[in-house]
Amino acid sequence: MSGSLRYPHPHPGSVEPPAPDDLYASPPPWDIGRPQPAFLALADAGVIEGRVLDVGCGTGEHVLMCAGLGLDVTGVDLASRALRTAEEKARERGCTARFLRWDALKLADLDESFDTVLDCGLFHIFGGADRAAYVDSLRATTRPGGRYFMLCFSDRQPGEWGRVHKLTRDEIEVSFADGWRIDSIEPSTIEITTDPDGIRAWLVALTRI
Repeated sequence: MSGSLRYPHPHPGSVEPPAPDDLYASPPPWDIGRPQPAFLALADAGVIEGRVLDVGCGTGEHVLMCAGLGLDVTGVDLASRALRTAEEKARERGCTARFLRWDALKLADLDESFDTVLDCGLFHIFGGADRAAYVDSLRATTRPGGRYFMLCFSDRQPGEWGRVHKLTRDEIEVSFADGWRIDSIEPSTIEITTDPDGIRAWLVALTRI
């Protein structure tokens, strides 16, 4: 799966998030071994194009989906264990893709621009100053006219999920008010291995202006 949900289970009273590599000590629930249906539908619709960046790529399913379409694609994550798995998958499937251990808050340091940016389950781990920094980071690496597609936890999802933020439409709109056009915010689902109903999510499409 592209982009970690990062916090696979509720952590009542937790203060510090787990280290990125710790999340992949065993297969996490979001690592479903195939692209998320919502992102596969985007690929089938032909809206993922040009140079592609998958932020929080995890074990690389969306990167490899894009590589299979013949796209120039890069995946970044902080979890070395996940990136090694992604590279192994690429070799096994005969795909050409680039994976980098990189901080999503410092995408400007890549000194590259991308036509399409994918984010499955990363935006919703950030709050406050980190959320603003992440949006700035995305803005710096998405070319004008480029697209950003995001799957994130929705406020419709019941229960507590640790440090994951269950987002409202308004929170998303406010976060991307500067430098972006919001094309759509639609109800969607993030599939996981531990619940056949998955996670109630938002599928967000934005254009960098």
